[in-house]
Amino acid sequence: MNFFKRLFKIGEAEANSAIDKMEDPIKMTEQGIRDMKIDLEKSLEALAQVKALAIRSKNDTEEFAAKAEDYQQKAMLILKKAQNGDLDTAEADRLAKEALIKKEESLQHVTRGKGETEKFDGSVSQLEKNVEEIKQNISKWENELKTLKARVKVSAATKNVNKQMAEIDSSSTVSMLERMKDKVNQEEALAEAYGDIASASKSIDDQLDKAADITKSNAEDDLAKLKEQLGMNDEKK
Repeated sequence: MNFFKRLFKIGEAEANSAIDKMEDPIKMTEQGIRDMKIDLEKSLEALAQVKALAIRSKNDTEEFAAKAEDYQQKAMLILKKAQNGDLDTAEADRLAKEALIKKEESLQHVTRGKGETEKFDGSVSQLEKNVEEIKQNISKWENELKTLKARVKVSAATKNVNKQMAEIDSSSTVSMLERMKDKVNQEEALAEAYGDIASASKSIDDQLDKAADITKSNAEDDLAKLKEQLGMNDEKK
């Protein structure tokens, strides 16, 4: 079928070149399917018309065959009437002859009609085959389109992921991580240093307080003052 070969010639160099230049293979495939459906409608219309011609030819052939038989019967009846004396022999011969001529004409129409009917039947058979092939191809390409759409989605997602992975600079990433590690180590060391300083300052204060023994000295002074108020120091003396 020329129309189908025109739409999809997958595998040929020219078709491959055309496919490589497609901006959107899904839209192109969808358009191809729409074109095939248009061709299917045209083929169905042609099939219906040829079937109508085949039916008409068959009916006409049967009608002419019936007429030929009718003229044959009329010629026989006319001759029988002449034989029985009900009709003039000469007139009977003339009428019977005319009937036989009409019969022959009808038989010629029958012969021609049979030939036409055979041709129409052959065309119907071929068109039915073409219609069935178009239907199968439409179904095939619709399934192919579903697969193609799924593959496009997968390939697009895969491409994006691979592109992102390809754009990642592993060396710079490692370098960044190392710098972050150094920064953390530095912050931890600084925190430890401040802790040491704080501990050192606290130790000095403790040593000074212990040496001065301010708390104990204050307590002894307070005790002496209290005893003095109570007159206890005088009693001991």
